[in-house]
Formats: sequence, C-alpha cells, structure tokens
Amino acid sequence: MLSVRVLIAEDVSMLRGALVALLELEWDLEVVAAVGRGDAIVPTALRTQPDVAVIDISLPGIDGLSAAMELHRQLPNCRTIMLTGLGRSGTLRRALDARVSGFLLKDSDPQRLAHAIRAVAAGQRAIDPELALSAWDVQDSPLTRRELEVLRLAAQGAEAEEIAGRLYLSKGTVRNYLTSIVTKLNARNRVDAIRIAEQAGWIP
Repeated sequence: MLSVRVLIAEDVSMLRGALVALLELEWDLEVVAAVGRGDAIVPTALRTQPDVAVIDISLPGIDGLSAAMELHRQLPNCRTIMLTGLGRSGTLRRALDARVSGFLLKDSDPQRLAHAIRAVAAGQRAIDPELALSAWDVQDSPLTRRELEVLRLAAQGAEAEEIAGRLYLSKGTVRNYLTSIVTKLNARNRVDAIRIAEQAGWIP
C-alpha cells in the first residue's frame, strides 16, 4: 500500500515540528513538506504533490482558508484538513465552502488527526463532532464581502491608509466601511468588531 503524502502548514515552529514527528510515526503517512506561512502552501504543494494538506486556519501571509481555496483551484486532487481553536468553530461553514474535507480542533488527539488524514485521502469527510454541533448556532454574517475584506485587514493590524491602498479604495471609503461594520455588529469600536467577527468565524 502506498503512503499518503502529507503537507503540514502551521506557523508555530514547535507545534509544526511536533505534528511532523507524530505523523512520521504512522507507517502509512509520509510528511513531504512543512511550511509556516499561508502563502507558501500552494507553491510548496505544486512542487511536492501531497495527497492531503493539514492547514492551520490562522497563518501569516494569507489565512488558511484562502490558501485552501487556492490549493483546491490549482491542485484539485489534494484534499485539505483545517485545524482550528475552539473559539473559531464558526468557521466550519466557510471551510465547507472552501472545499475543505476535514475540520479538527488543534488540541485533538494525534490519532484522530492520523485517522482524519486517511479518511480524507480516501475521499471521505472528517469533521470534529464538537465543531459540527457548534455550527448549528452560527449566524450568517451581516457584513458584505467588501466589509469582511476591510475587517480582515484591520484584524491583521492594517490602518485605514494601508487598507485603502491594498483594496484600491479611498481612505474615506475605508473609514465609512469601518463605521458601517461597527454599527452592523453593534460593537463598541473597531477592536470589538474584530473580536465579534473572529468569534463568529466570519474572519479567520
């Protein structure tokens, strides 16, 4: 039986090393690459041709879900498993939209991860039951796609001028978006709006 080729994407180097070491103990799993940034996933996957990519949802460069969507577009035969913290369980719906095959908590038992990798490599889905149950309580985002883009950049620490430059908007338009976001989310301020959106899983 051929080994399942696995790519790991995790920005915390100690955790990334631990995942690699644990998976290498499995006789039928082979870690072919390990990266620490979201924007390294696709080029590395195109070079190493993994069967399954295990991706942390929060990565520098680009977030895990965006990387998973691009990976599916460029390497559709590679299945993906997202790792998330309990506070981000609301991202399940977005993960399914991104064609993700598995969705697990970061503190899951290593054997559960190994089993999930085998399952998605075989064409099945592997979703943590706790995350699946929490998805029933998730509300749809009241924010538009553009507002979510603005808030995602704000969550990364970008100020209005930088957001405007990256999204080709005027600074005034960005400020209007941020005001609208705070109002729609009934937040106290921009920081509170980011917290609400992250907990709901609307932004990674």
